[in-house]
Amino acid sequence: MNKKTDNNEFDSFADLMKGVKPIPQDKVHFKHSKKSKKVLELNEQKIHVDSYFSDTYHPLLPSEGPMRWKQDGVDSFELKRLRRGDYIPELLLDLHGLRQSEAKLEIAALIQACVKQRVNCCSIMHGYGTGILKQKVPSWLAQHPKVLAFHQASKEWGSDAALLILIDIEELHP
Repeated sequence: MNKKTDNNEFDSFADLMKGVKPIPQDKVHFKHSKKSKKVLELNEQKIHVDSYFSDTYHPLLPSEGPMRWKQDGVDSFELKRLRRGDYIPELLLDLHGLRQSEAKLEIAALIQACVKQRVNCCSIMHGYGTGILKQKVPSWLAQHPKVLAFHQASKEWGSDAALLILIDIEELHP
């Protein structure tokens, strides 16, 4: 190209850009991004799971008859009311197909949801399967301080493949 056509191109470009304001340069800061609320809640649940549920602790649970347990200081009549079906579970958790670690997280989330929503009875369906969750879920529940009692569910709620849980929903007073 020759110099005459280069000047014409520059002049025509300058005419096109007349009145255009330059964009100010954004400053880029390389800071840690804020974690979403969902990620923070998941991390909190993992902390609760690790602090409440131990696989090495084995509470005294019945070896015969329906699976049942009550916390010390809880009236045995509450356990009887669970067995009779006086409490109707408002939240249901199905653990079918979950691993132990996933089941622990889900149980912790269920108990937190019960406290947050002020639901005093829920149901966990662990199923039959190989029997691992059927064996582990009661021992995990017996370790949680918000669980007052649990009893094998009636037929309408899953029979011996499910548990009805009574949750302590009292809030702390300031």
